[in-house]
Amino acid sequence: MPPSSARPAGRTLQVWTLVHAGILLTATTWGFGGNAHWIRPWLAGWASLSLPLLLAASRPGGALAPSPLRWLWPLALFNALALLACLTPGGRLMTAGADTVLIPLRVPDWRPSAALPGLALPDLWLFDGIFLTAFNLALVVTERRLLRGFLLFATANAVALAIFGTLQKLSGATGLYFGLVKSPQSYFFASFIYDNHWGAFAVLMTALALGLVWRYTARCGPDHYFRTPAFAGLVAILLLAVTVPLCGARLCTLLLIALLGGAGFRALVRTVRSRRREHAPLVGPLAGGLAVALLALGAIWYLAGETIERRYAKTQEQLAAMHRLGGLGDRAALYRNTLRMARDRPWFGWGAASYPHVFMLYNTQKPNPIDHLPVFYHDAHSDWLQALAEHGLIGTLLLGLCAALPLASSGGRELGNPISACLLAGCGLILLYAAVEFPFGNLAVQFCWWLCLFLAVAYARLVRAARGRPSP
Repeated sequence: MPPSSARPAGRTLQVWTLVHAGILLTATTWGFGGNAHWIRPWLAGWASLSLPLLLAASRPGGALAPSPLRWLWPLALFNALALLACLTPGGRLMTAGADTVLIPLRVPDWRPSAALPGLALPDLWLFDGIFLTAFNLALVVTERRLLRGFLLFATANAVALAIFGTLQKLSGATGLYFGLVKSPQSYFFASFIYDNHWGAFAVLMTALALGLVWRYTARCGPDHYFRTPAFAGLVAILLLAVTVPLCGARLCTLLLIALLGGAGFRALVRTVRSRRREHAPLVGPLAGGLAVALLALGAIWYLAGETIERRYAKTQEQLAAMHRLGGLGDRAALYRNTLRMARDRPWFGWGAASYPHVFMLYNTQKPNPIDHLPVFYHDAHSDWLQALAEHGLIGTLLLGLCAALPLASSGGRELGNPISACLLAGCGLILLYAAVEFPFGNLAVQFCWWLCLFLAVAYARLVRAARGRPSP
């Protein structure tokens, strides 16, 4: 039974909702991670179909319950503020010769404004589309089997990308799609332009696969790996895990170690308790688990050992340079200048998509001494700081509530089910990563993060309904 007192959505509506989300997932992940400018309007157009699906579900007698509808008020307020900000331009573009310069306009702190309304509106359109696409899964799909089917599809899509990226990397391709497309970033992987974005995506998908493996083994026990999709899930985890160090994403490698280490510890504790209850020997399962771990580490080192050594040497150089400078170097200046930018418009920020243009007014770093070109930052390398600079304290709070309200209404106990717990663990790790990098600067990572959040919430609510408990 679905959560609360809502009527179940028709099977056709559920299938169309899943198909819509699946196509958007495939298009964003294979389409340069959604970071090619030419593809974003097409993605926004397809994502906009989430609105008629939402309206179909919310018609009289549809699938929506009053509780999930209340999750949308932070998004509605965020949109209202963003649209209101576009009515008050906070900057003006002026051309001087071959250069275009943004001139800030004097706007009171209490009035929402957008430095570049022409960029803010498409950005808002795309965000709403991907948010509602993920949101619809939590509202329309009322069968856990269908949700698990979508999780299997997402895992298969990620594994296909991982295999494609691994073959591309090992072949020495100098561009995306085996050199067919020139990459603006030398550290690219699969269809993703930036290795750290692939790393964040791989962490989320590994968490998703872990949830499926945990769920199947919890029902059938670790002795039945070959009789369930659990073994295929372990293979998928290995294929995804090897790509993170292979692509050179250092911090994401640490996140992956934390995720897999936590899962391994959880599996060890569960196995020990189960064997003690059954008075069965522990040697066999522990030896098997250790052998699997060693084989996985050997495979990772065989494929990614050279990259790991190269990135380790690079890390040592960077740490030595930071030690000589007595701080974080350019990154410290970047964060400090971003905070200055945020303090000038503390409540509502400078508007969506304004950071790369407005930050040029606050950047204190000297031009490159070799080519004398100014240092340009498209992202703040901290999504938390960039959110404050673009949306201010109020806008950032509303974005946080967009995620917090669904979690708060799902109950703590049900969120502990294997699938929900693993999905939320992946979301939490990416939020930590976003403090020092910009994973949400990649559309595919942003969409997958909201997908994992709402899939975790949806599964928890269906578990609660199956137990006969009312949804909060």
